[in-house]
Amino acid sequence: MELQILFEDGEALVINKPGGLPLDRPRAGGPCLEERLDELRLGFQREPAPVHRLDQDTSGCLLLARNPKALKRFSAAFEERLVEKRYLGIVAGTLDEDEGTIALSLSKVSTAKEGWRMIPARKGKPATTHWRKLDEKNGLTLVEFRPETGRTHQIRVHAASGLGVPLLGDPVYGSKKGAARTMLHAAGLTVPRGEKEPIVASCPLPADFLALGFSDE
Repeated sequence: MELQILFEDGEALVINKPGGLPLDRPRAGGPCLEERLDELRLGFQREPAPVHRLDQDTSGCLLLARNPKALKRFSAAFEERLVEKRYLGIVAGTLDEDEGTIALSLSKVSTAKEGWRMIPARKGKPATTHWRKLDEKNGLTLVEFRPETGRTHQIRVHAASGLGVPLLGDPVYGSKKGAARTMLHAAGLTVPRGEKEPIVASCPLPADFLALGFSDE
């Protein structure tokens, strides 16, 4: 899997993480980003470190820090909700409204049979996602998601329980049908850096989105 670089300077890299590539080494083995970090040094002494996480299936913008100080600052920007994140997802159905905001608190549950998952829960951690309908084709809808918070599986649960329509291909919150992966793509990222120019990266739609008839335009 080729790792396309979307942004690069002395303290940061943003790569286009391919859908299907996990960040950490899977228990069963197989490819992961962790074993590719050495090739992303690009002449620097240290391997870059991921600042945030994307699910294995999610493609698109992933920020890596090139030194510990940058990692600390970028991590703080995420925690303080200063980072602008833009995701594109294909949901397995149509939507009556054109845009809105989902505010559903999320909590983690685990069972021996199904493993762990996130669920809407009044006493969970607050989670907010703004969304906008972009296009409809063949009973599917392309949606822009702008999460304010960064909870685990936030967009996936907010699509399924907030919009009432899960992301296409989602094996946990949907039916897994219609796509080889959960159709979610991190399309844009803006990270403020105080007096320095912000990190700004955007990532074009991947081939599997295009194959379903959707485009960036």
